[in-house]
Amino acid sequence: MDANELLKKIRKIEIKTKGLSQNIFAGEYHSAFKGRGMTFSEVREYQYGDDIRDIDWNVTARHNHPYVKVYEEERELTVMLLVDVSGSRQFGAVGEEKRQMTAEIAATIAFSAIQNNDKIGVIFFSDKVEKFIPPKKGRKHILFIIRELLYFSPEHSGTNIGEAFRYMTDALKKRCTTFVISDFIDPSDYYNALSIASNKHDLTAIQVYDKRDAQLPDVGLMRIRDLETGAMRWINTSSSKVRQSYNKWWYECQQAMIQRLNRCRVDFASIATDEDFVKSLMGLFKKRGPR
Repeated sequence: MDANELLKKIRKIEIKTKGLSQNIFAGEYHSAFKGRGMTFSEVREYQYGDDIRDIDWNVTARHNHPYVKVYEEERELTVMLLVDVSGSRQFGAVGEEKRQMTAEIAATIAFSAIQNNDKIGVIFFSDKVEKFIPPKKGRKHILFIIRELLYFSPEHSGTNIGEAFRYMTDALKKRCTTFVISDFIDPSDYYNALSIASNKHDLTAIQVYDKRDAQLPDVGLMRIRDLETGAMRWINTSSSKVRQSYNKWWYECQQAMIQRLNRCRVDFASIATDEDFVKSLMGLFKKRGPR
């Protein structure tokens, strides 16, 4: 792909996702993801009902009358995107490829963060952490992130969500608001890493999946390839037993994911690649509300 075509694709996704974040998500994002810290603003005279722990004893001593400190919320957040770049993101039988929708969702969140004066960073992961983009502000930084979302080429094709959580827990010392965007098709048990990360950071999970991930079509003999391992095999999709077995596998994967997220009190949304992700994100933001 030449430079002009690359710039056109980046510009196209910028226009779409920036418009969404400005016109739709601005209020929902702000109310759902408020700043966590408190900063000193001023002092005022003590009033009945004020917390005595807020009394400013130095000012009180000077005026011989109790004064309390007044705080205001620190609006600025650090927002991290944990983006799955494993081989399965290239799959797209119904609607867009998972890679394309993941990029659009991540870019929309990134623009929403920037408009609220938040820093934004990204961790790309497969079965290892592929790339870490430290949190920064500004349009130039956002455009760099969009380019990487669209065209980053990972070294590995497997999936290990736990490794991404462990890396984030070690690398980011301060609490941050984190969005994990993945199909969550991961054979490993990432519960412990998720639990530790969710105690330190504010996590939200967004599952991006293709409907063919969830259900096999009845189209006869089919040769399939695992995008993460490269393994090839023939399956007979006309067999109801085969389709039922596959459906059972998907159901068990989903239940394991939901159980882990619920146990760690992580809000989540599942979005198919042929759906309007705007409605799903709006519902997710409204559901979680201010914390």
